[in-house]
Amino acid sequence: MSAPQDNASWQALLELPPILERLEDSGGIPVLELVEQLSERHDLGIEAEGVAYHDRGIRVPGYDATFVHEPTGSRGRPAFSVEVNSVGSRNTWAVFDKTHDWDVYLVQAPGIAALAWISDEEYRVEEAEQFETKQDAVAAGRFSFGIFLYGGDAWQEQLEYMRRTNAPAYLQREDGSTMHPSTQSEFFQLVDSSPTEFRTSGNAPSYLGLLELEVTID
Repeated sequence: MSAPQDNASWQALLELPPILERLEDSGGIPVLELVEQLSERHDLGIEAEGVAYHDRGIRVPGYDATFVHEPTGSRGRPAFSVEVNSVGSRNTWAVFDKTHDWDVYLVQAPGIAALAWISDEEYRVEEAEQFETKQDAVAAGRFSFGIFLYGGDAWQEQLEYMRRTNAPAYLQREDGSTMHPSTQSEFFQLVDSSPTEFRTSGNAPSYLGLLELEVTID
């Protein structure tokens, strides 16, 4: 797992109702709309203008992201996806195995907030020995998948970088440093993978519940 290092420890954590169970009826849940509703309901003071999808250290800024119900189809299992309205001509989406037991959290620290989702399997395999509960693991920043929320100057920085580069994403290392590839080829060299491997399996161990991942730029 690549732990997000924007904050070593989140200071507020809200476990969301089972929103993934509502996807089949609603079709999709836009992230910024969801966060705005949560912020008003719980007086959180979150003002977000954009997002960055987080996938084990990969970061893709976008104007918004949406949780979407995925038909069982050829996969033979129920699924949900996260589709990112990425900056520029980037294509970013991820499909997750809905047979896993997922929990979604809103985490917050001064100047930053994020949605994080983590499965029982990920917690059991990677975090249970160190953290007593899944909530404890998330509060420590130990989650593989999330959507970071940005506003003001922080969002403008994300926009300006992505408009200058031909890479599909940038990389946040576990030590907090950031790697900014300049092209798609350089990005895939850094992650030691390929678009095809991402698209067919997310290039991830099965217990993470990631079925497909698209991170490309036209």
